[in-house]
Amino acid sequence: MDFAPLIERKAERFRELEAAIAEPDFFNNPQKARELMREHTRLKELVALWEVLQKAEAELHDNTELGQSNDAEMAEMAKAEIPALEQRIAETKTKIQLALLPPDPNEDRDAIVEIRAGTGGNEAALFAADLYRMYCRFAERRGFKIEQLESNPSELGGVKEVIFRASGPQVFREMKYESGVHRVQRVPATEAQGRIHTSAATVAVLPEAEEVDLELKPEEIRIEVCRAGGPGGQGVNTTDSAVQVMHIPTGMIVRCQDGRSQQKNKVKALNILRSRLLEKKQREESEKYDANRKSQIGSGDRSEKIRTYNYPQNRVTDHRIGLTIYSLDRFIEGDLDEMMKGLQNADMQERLQEVNVAA
Repeated sequence: MDFAPLIERKAERFRELEAAIAEPDFFNNPQKARELMREHTRLKELVALWEVLQKAEAELHDNTELGQSNDAEMAEMAKAEIPALEQRIAETKTKIQLALLPPDPNEDRDAIVEIRAGTGGNEAALFAADLYRMYCRFAERRGFKIEQLESNPSELGGVKEVIFRASGPQVFREMKYESGVHRVQRVPATEAQGRIHTSAATVAVLPEAEEVDLELKPEEIRIEVCRAGGPGGQGVNTTDSAVQVMHIPTGMIVRCQDGRSQQKNKVKALNILRSRLLEKKQREESEKYDANRKSQIGSGDRSEKIRTYNYPQNRVTDHRIGLTIYSLDRFIEGDLDEMMKGLQNADMQERLQEVNVAA
């Protein structure tokens, strides 16, 4: 596929945005400015990829010619670099194809991630805690920031529920494929017979909503303040800092008690509620227009078993794309790169088919 004509149009648009951003009144309309800044970021990445591709193709051309040189040593060195250049070109073309697709309007947003223990009692709660730590380690590797919004600890060091905010460049684009049921197979520490148990936890990744996305009308919200309870130290147990917010039209309830500040807990609860409502609205709209879509990749279907973590065999399998990785020990420590690359590529191929673009 010849990318050049399309890239040139995108480059021209990038130059227009560069000029617009430099104008002194650019931020007078914050919502429009945010949208244009997101478009600018996407186009900047595309232009950079195009430069990488052109450079790699030029190097490949030069090395191919040098490979025909009468200087045997130089020819051998040039030929030795060709496979790496060909691989770089192929990978860059794939990235360009993805960058040229119509963008997901949420992919540049931060994410609200909710992890809940499912079937399996204490072992499920321990697994939920392991998943939380896994995503924290992954965030460290990516340079993302993690802010815990709410947690409900269980016995033995697990969590019944934990909600956190992940912020950074294209966080939702990176993490959106994690929504669903995660199943673990391992021997619990409390198992005297050495039998393998199966338990599960659910993960929901929501695009963080902005105030301009949804208007929370005061008459549709009921806010209650109460005394925080559970583990957390003397301060949590003796202050009326817990906040519960109910969205009356949907019956959706969010409770935050992690912080000592009632105001901060209120802000966190409203942020979570707004993101849940945005995700619900977008899911309903998607179901109207994408009812025939077969793939569940990136669908955010929380009822679907998406992945199995098998500790005895040190393997993790993603059931949506049939990918198995035999390095669960590294995976659970936040090395998710191979899995996420596989999910992104599978999603890209399907999206390319949908828009009739040749891969």
